[in-house]
Amino acid sequence: MSTELERAKEMAKIAYHALCDKKGEDVRVIEITEVATFADYFIIADGNNPTQVSALVDNVEEQLEKAGFSPKRIEGVGNSNWVLMDYGDVIVHVFSKEDRLFYDLERIWKDGKELEESDL
Repeated sequence: MSTELERAKEMAKIAYHALCDKKGEDVRVIEITEVATFADYFIIADGNNPTQVSALVDNVEEQLEKAGFSPKRIEGVGNSNWVLMDYGDVIVHVFSKEDRLFYDLERIWKDGKELEESDL
């Protein structure tokens, strides 16, 4: 495994645990290295309300920052229905339940490999 992929996997692991720590719902990690060139991992989670979505986003940003990772950009913070956190090789999507069902990223990225916590 290349150093770059190990770095991405470490970011994914930190983000996964940050989402779980704040009770993110149905947290999924999808390895997309074989189906996309712009990132290695998608992480998808949802929150029960805008306050929880914001708390999830804040915790991911805080935990990744502590580990020395900065986002390239974060979009959607204002409306808190879908926040996209772009860390380059890792992209974190935090949704409201309704928006997650509507956009159904898991279906769109079904050719990726869904990872279990133990895979991280």
